[in-house]
Amino acid sequence: MPKFFIKTYGCQMNERDSEQVAHSLLARGYQRVSKESEADVVLLNTCSVRDTADQKALGKMGMLGRLAKERPHVVFGFLGCMAQARGGELLKGLPHVDLVLGTQKFHRVAEYVEELVAKKTTRAAGIIRHSPDYSRMDDLRFSIVDVAEETGSQSTIREQQLTPRQATAFVSIMQGCNMHCTFCIVPQTRGAERSRSIGEIVTEVRDLVSRGVKEITLLGQIVNLYGRHEFPKIDNKSPFVRLLETVHEVEGLKRLRFTSPHPIGFRDDLIDAISRLPKLTEHVHLPLQSGSNRILKAMHRAYTAEKYVDLVRRIRRARDGIAITTDIIVGFPGETEDDYKRTRDLVEEIQFDNAFVFRYSPRRDTSAAEMTGQIDERTKEERNQDLLRLVNESTRRAGERLVGQRVEVLCEGPSKTNPARLMGRTRTNKIAVFPPSPRLRRTGEGDNELIGELVDIQIERANGFSLYGTPIKVAHASGLPSLERKPEACATLAIF
Repeated sequence: MPKFFIKTYGCQMNERDSEQVAHSLLARGYQRVSKESEADVVLLNTCSVRDTADQKALGKMGMLGRLAKERPHVVFGFLGCMAQARGGELLKGLPHVDLVLGTQKFHRVAEYVEELVAKKTTRAAGIIRHSPDYSRMDDLRFSIVDVAEETGSQSTIREQQLTPRQATAFVSIMQGCNMHCTFCIVPQTRGAERSRSIGEIVTEVRDLVSRGVKEITLLGQIVNLYGRHEFPKIDNKSPFVRLLETVHEVEGLKRLRFTSPHPIGFRDDLIDAISRLPKLTEHVHLPLQSGSNRILKAMHRAYTAEKYVDLVRRIRRARDGIAITTDIIVGFPGETEDDYKRTRDLVEEIQFDNAFVFRYSPRRDTSAAEMTGQIDERTKEERNQDLLRLVNESTRRAGERLVGQRVEVLCEGPSKTNPARLMGRTRTNKIAVFPPSPRLRRTGEGDNELIGELVDIQIERANGFSLYGTPIKVAHASGLPSLERKPEACATLAIF
């Protein structure tokens, strides 16, 4: 039985794509392993949003060249956004690479891999490079094709892939982006917006929930613009809000999240949905990118800092205790000290629960890469570190405010840093680490009993990034908070 290894770089959409690739290989009898040294097929699912992601993937594949010499039968491949953007040039200087496959052909990975595995195992040892027919390139066919279409039923594939008592899952509802922000390469790597039907999505959600999944995250490049070109508004509700309502009704689902949205997609109907759908968790990731109107205009972000602040206020009014996180870019071309100060002041004003701060990274084939006024790396790094200090101080204070509070956590499994403990996330997406319940310790039952369950945790301490506490009891079976009470009431910030 051939063995495969997948390493994923980048966003949650890439994680979902890797999951689909794994589905298709599992359905063909392949076995997944956790180490590339044990695999017959090694795939890197790449990201091109920032240069650091590109370099990490290229560096990793370069290091794998040593493994290729030791095990010449192994198939090596690049998948995803970098493969889409760079194409055939990825084969230069990396003679052990057999497969380059972009974002639109994930449903064909297993087919191509099988061809390559057969080819390499039948050839004499030492043959590393294949003819162009086996260095597969994407044909830029922009459509959504579920892996189940190629390999069998969705139910069978999910059953093979889901781990025991899996608590959470991603569901891709759309692909592509039409916004063309000047710094972003996604429209080139993911194509134009196109959306799955509500029926297809709900079927997938029901299947996941029937297998024990409690929390679903709906994924899209701009998730709250779902279906705007394919489906009409009904009763003044956008297709995305109608999707949220339909998924919300799935019996057994406890929590519903979505990422990543765009500020312009938050209309009145979505704000209203946040206020009245209790399965929607108290967390919105709302990319800001800059607090300077001049820079926002240069980025083609289609909103002002003032409109963004007003939107944050409306979201917070809609749901008490809601956590708001964001993305920010520092060092965009032409960003002056005054522009950066406006960003810093806005971050301090809003008090985000957390912020992902990035130094601007020029991406070829984007208009920002050709702009004048490119900022030097030293200045970018200084602004990056300054803003990170501001955010980290907020998260530290937030953790201290939660000490002594009782929060609901969905247990996802053992802690990555300490397998003797369990970990999960609060409804506001904060990580909580805790031991098995006192009852489990007394009876000697396994830690796995709490995996996939909603657990009330008494928070006892916090560091800058995680909460630590003790289980009180498994939460109520409904898993739904009253919208009249304030979750995690003492927190104005959150810990990630």
